[in-house]
Amino acid sequence: MKLDQMKKILEKIKEYDRIIIFRHKRPDGDAVGSTLGLREILSISFPEKEVVTLNADYSDYVAFLGDEDAARPDEFYTTALGIVIDTATAERISNKNYTLCKELIKIDHHIEVEAYGDLSWVEEERSSASEMIAAFYDAFRDELKINKDAATYIYTGMVTDSGRFRFRSVSGETMRLAGMLLDLGIDTDTLYANLYMKDFDSLKFQAYVYKKMKMTENGVVYLHVDRAMQKKFDLTSETAGTAVSFMESIKNSLIWIAFIDNADGSIRARLRSRFVTINEIAERYHGGGHACASGATVYSKKEMKALIAEADAHLKHYKETNEGWL
Repeated sequence: MKLDQMKKILEKIKEYDRIIIFRHKRPDGDAVGSTLGLREILSISFPEKEVVTLNADYSDYVAFLGDEDAARPDEFYTTALGIVIDTATAERISNKNYTLCKELIKIDHHIEVEAYGDLSWVEEERSSASEMIAAFYDAFRDELKINKDAATYIYTGMVTDSGRFRFRSVSGETMRLAGMLLDLGIDTDTLYANLYMKDFDSLKFQAYVYKKMKMTENGVVYLHVDRAMQKKFDLTSETAGTAVSFMESIKNSLIWIAFIDNADGSIRARLRSRFVTINEIAERYHGGGHACASGATVYSKKEMKALIAEADAHLKHYKETNEGWL
């Protein structure tokens, strides 16, 4: 725990009357949960301050958590402290008006590939940015307040980014902080129903994924969710991206990738792995992320095939030099 950085952030928060919280574009549960959670904590801890979340897009997946704040004019930003959460690079920040803020803080749990902001707190070993927000509250609970709503937001981010507490990044500290949040009365029945119940059409899409996915010689499983497939199942970019999770439990496959056509002609790649690290591959294709969960972008089918070939060679080497994988 980097207590010095956390103390500096708290002191900086105390200095400002207006705080704007940002996250990455195409948000997941962690991005939304951590930002809404911090907004709630700061709002009830410092009721005299104006604390808002301002971003350019949102997520249908976690829309049940509630809305972010409405857009503000440019001059609203100029006297504010900006806090960016769960975003490794400035290019991925959803709201480009973050540059107008008087000062900027970065809070993130990704492998650091770009330093930005006036203050930075990065812990890449954390399971989620939401875990960091829980730790921030816990470290200063004599000065900060929390309620059931904030706990629900943060717990949602922890659950979704840790694969329901199954990923290697989950530690005893993760579980202790999750327990602290649960003690505040989170309605887990409703929460898990919102997160994991599937409608009939999404199940048909999942079945189609199993029909269309392919495996390389050394066990890389991949699928291209092209525009035709998106139209066939009426998929948003967000729901198309869920295809990567359908391929995670295949024996002998330690790397799985979903490629999703974007409206601008680029192809988004979601890379996941078990045991073997894949973030360096993602970094060579305009992306990055965690050791076993990364994102990238390719700009042609040729480049997509090159990424698959590189992942296959990487997996071959891993299998030849390691034991104990399934």
